[in-house]
Amino acid sequence: SVPGLTAAEYEATLRKLYTVSTVQGFWSVYNNIPEPEKLNVRYCYHLMRYEIKPMWEDSANLKGGNWRIKVYKEDTNAVWKELLLAAIGEQFSDSMAKGDDINGISVSIRERDDILQIWNKDSSLADQSTIVEKVKSLLPHVRFSAMFYKAFQTHQAFEGGAYSHPSKS
Repeated sequence: SVPGLTAAEYEATLRKLYTVSTVQGFWSVYNNIPEPEKLNVRYCYHLMRYEIKPMWEDSANLKGGNWRIKVYKEDTNAVWKELLLAAIGEQFSDSMAKGDDINGISVSIRERDDILQIWNKDSSLADQSTIVEKVKSLLPHVRFSAMFYKAFQTHQAFEGGAYSHPSKS
């Protein structure tokens, strides 16, 4: 993740590590990849649904956005794990507005505070969700340095809908 890349340049940096379809498959991957704290600065992990790419321009993300959660480095691994478990365990379902859904979870390693993101498919419904409250309830011991929502279309670098993926419901 380097500022100033075009969507095509960013897409070229993505590497699909694994596809999981079972809880056992998830644990097999999770237990055998380095924890986020071991990643270099500006590297990311993404857990995305279906074949959705972790790009604003993916057709499943075009109208979406994400909750950006800044965490202190000592909390990154625990927050990442808890968000992953909440996502695969459908714990966010009751916190989403009707008609919205989680498209993925990301962790991005930064110089100071790391960034975790919860991607949703419809930014117009974000203010009806209780995701922030849900995250805080899942991680009551964690102090977050910032939490906010941003629609992808409001980013200056947003390039529109050039990318698509196989349609899944």
